[in-house]
Amino acid sequence: MAARGGEAVSSDNLPLKGIRVADFSWFGAGPIFTMALAHYGAEVIRVESQIRLDGLRITQPMPKDKPPGINLSGYYNNFNAGKLSFALNMASERGRELALRLIARSDIVAENFTPGTFEKWGLTYERIVQVKPDIIMVREPMQGLTGPHRDFAGFGAVITPLAGLSYLSGFPHRPPVGLGTNYTDYVVNPGHALVATLAALHYRNRTGKGQLIEVAQLESSVNVIGVALLDCAANGRVQERQGNRLPYACPHGAYPCRGDDRWVAIAVFNDDEWRAFCDVVGEEWTRDGRFATFLSRKAHEDELDRLISSWTAQHEAEEVMERLQAAGVPAGVVQSAADTLDRDPHLKARGYYYYLDHPEAGRTAYDGPGFRLSATPGGPRGPAPLLGQHTEYVCKQVLGLSEDEIADLVADGVLQ
Repeated sequence: MAARGGEAVSSDNLPLKGIRVADFSWFGAGPIFTMALAHYGAEVIRVESQIRLDGLRITQPMPKDKPPGINLSGYYNNFNAGKLSFALNMASERGRELALRLIARSDIVAENFTPGTFEKWGLTYERIVQVKPDIIMVREPMQGLTGPHRDFAGFGAVITPLAGLSYLSGFPHRPPVGLGTNYTDYVVNPGHALVATLAALHYRNRTGKGQLIEVAQLESSVNVIGVALLDCAANGRVQERQGNRLPYACPHGAYPCRGDDRWVAIAVFNDDEWRAFCDVVGEEWTRDGRFATFLSRKAHEDELDRLISSWTAQHEAEEVMERLQAAGVPAGVVQSAADTLDRDPHLKARGYYYYLDHPEAGRTAYDGPGFRLSATPGGPRGPAPLLGQHTEYVCKQVLGLSEDEIADLVADGVLQ
């Protein structure tokens, strides 16, 4: 196996080797979930079509030295590393028949469409289990398969405010702001889908039975604000926006440093950390009685933040982080994408990024998996596929079609 952060990972000893996934998902939450399965050995077959492209295929960023193309999106390529692409026109009856045939030869089928889409194609769970009784079907509708809002469509940018995250994001007495990223698409919903699927695989290994998994993305996102929900339920209190502050830490915020738009985050949770912070700063104001206890610091938090900012502004962000961390005070540079990709010594030393050669995009950085297994380490087993790159393989090796049958499907516009 290649070293972590090197070339593509070998599939010889991965825990999900032999598992096949018929992946009908698109955009973020679904493909990120199935990418984790691919990282650990599953054969993930992306079912997609040029008739209705996955929107991420035409989403920036793309290489600036190339004209835009459906195989160049950094978004799509990063979320689909190591998968196969099967071009299939689901608007055709023969395409839907092939989809069912593929599902019958798979262990898992995944989709994250608005409820009713799979039903329109005749791919209900009841029909699928007739051709594959032990199938594990993973569905990720935005608000669930039932309920008054079941037919509502949306992505992370919609789910994040619905789940209450946006209301809590921002500064006091100002309008809510977003999180800067579709957090629920990238972390919350793929993570829940992955855990549920691995549990279902374990159950199938014990009993021989599959099952239907419903990951209602709104519900799996609401639990992120669990503390605010408990506060409301127990105390009738609606938590408001606090900027970077926390009710149980002080100081707690992001402070300006030397340079253009450079910042450091600092968090002090107890008096021991405060004393260590004061020792590092070493300025007269750290001995001010207004800041001697947690409660007094909270009472004078605006002034404390102003003084800390005046100190951090004299130093490089990396210097502040290293000095405070050495003293046992939580601190971290507010890193840009360029920092994490090119300058973070820790990520570089651990080989987090993989650099893989894509047929059209060229040599590109890919995220590694978010967890490591000591006996079966996973990771990208290849770059993202070109649209329809593996259609012939799927037709011949998975579906058992002849050359004549494939030619007829091509002529009929099914394999596109």
